[in-house]
Amino acid sequence: MDFQFADRMKEFEEGIFQVLNEKKEALLKEGRKVYNFSVGTPDFQPAPHIMEAVAEAAKKPENYKYALADLPELTESVIQRFRKRYGVELRPEEITSVYGSQEGIAHIGLSLCNDRDVVLVPNPGYPIFEIGPSLAGAEVVGYDLVEENQYLPKLDEIPEDILKRTRFMIVSYPMNPICKCAPRSFYEELIPWAKEHRIIIVHDNAYSDIIYDGRQGISILSIPGAKEVCVEFYSLSKSFNYTGARMGFLVGNEKIVQNFKKLRSQIDYGTFLPVQYGAIAALTGPDDTVRNQCEEYQKRRDALCGGLRSIGWNVPDSEGTMFAWGRIPASYGTEDTRFVMELMEKTGVLCTPGSSFGSLGRGFVRFALVLPVEVIQEAVKCIADSGLIAS
Repeated sequence: MDFQFADRMKEFEEGIFQVLNEKKEALLKEGRKVYNFSVGTPDFQPAPHIMEAVAEAAKKPENYKYALADLPELTESVIQRFRKRYGVELRPEEITSVYGSQEGIAHIGLSLCNDRDVVLVPNPGYPIFEIGPSLAGAEVVGYDLVEENQYLPKLDEIPEDILKRTRFMIVSYPMNPICKCAPRSFYEELIPWAKEHRIIIVHDNAYSDIIYDGRQGISILSIPGAKEVCVEFYSLSKSFNYTGARMGFLVGNEKIVQNFKKLRSQIDYGTFLPVQYGAIAALTGPDDTVRNQCEEYQKRRDALCGGLRSIGWNVPDSEGTMFAWGRIPASYGTEDTRFVMELMEKTGVLCTPGSSFGSLGRGFVRFALVLPVEVIQEAVKCIADSGLIAS
C-alpha cells in the first residue's frame, strides 16, 4: 500500500550521523579500531550528588505521577544559578523548563511565528536552528558566519526587506560547530539593533561552562536591556553530563516565556520528577566537577588541535564548546564528505563533514572532544601515518 506523508518530510534526508554510524559499525565488524569524534555525547559521568538525588527521588512512588509543572525548588535553583554564575536576576515568571535545548528550539517557533515570517539563523549552524523554525512554517534565512569577520554576523548587511519580516533571530556563542566565542561588545551592539528592528533574540547558551584559555562564558541576559527583547536557552546536558535526562530552561523576557509555556502545556505533562530533583542538585551543588571537566576538555583540545597542527593540518584551537572545527586539507578542495569517508577508511577516525551544518560549512570538519588525551594522541598518529594530510 502506498502512503502519503507530509511534504515537510521531503526536507529531511538521512542524517549524516546515521551514515557515519553505519560506516563505523562496518569497520568494527572488520576488527578495525575506530576513533569516534563524530557525535557530541559527553563521556564524563554526572557528579555523584546528582545521580544520588535522581536515585533517591526514583524510590518514592509519589514521584511517578504527572509533574504538571516545575517544582518551586527547581525554579528557585535556576534563580540561584543565574545570580551566582552570571550576575543575572530572574523572577519565577521568567523561567520555564524544556526537555533540553533541542526540544525547546524545535518548538519555540510555533509560539512566535506565523506562516512566512522570517527567522534568521547562523550559517554554518547547528541543524535544529533551521529545522525548528521550518516546522513552524517560517521562512528561514541564513546569516553568514565567516572567518574574516571572526565568525560574527554582519548585522548592517542584512537586507532591510528581510528585517521588516523577521520575527526572531537565533544566536549562539560559544557556538557549535564553529567553536568561537563572541566578545561582550557584540552583544552590546546586538541588543539595541534588535530593539530598533523589533526582532526577538533567541540565544542558545549550551556551552558557557566549556570555554577555554581564561575566557568567560556569559548569559546574554547580563547585557543591559536584554530582557526587553531576549530569551535564552540554558541546558544541563553538557555542563553536568545530564544529556539523557533531558533538562533545560528557557529564561528571559516574561511575555515570551509565558507564551511558550502556554504552548508546551498542550504537548506535555511536565518533566519526570526525579529528573527535576537531579537538576536541583546540579544547579545548587558545588561547581568543582564542572570546572575540572572544562580543564580536561581543554587538555583534549590541546592534544587534538595542537597535535594536528604538528603534523601539518592547520586546525585552530577551539575557543569553547566540546568540539573543534577546521578546514580540510587543501588537496580536497571543499569536498568535506569525501575527505571524511577517506579519513575513516584509512585511519578509523570519524569526524563530521562541515556541510552538514550549512553551505558555509562546506570544506570544514568538526571533531567532538569525547576521547581521552592518550586516545586522541593515537588518533593523531594514525592520521599522520595515513599520508592524507600531505596528499
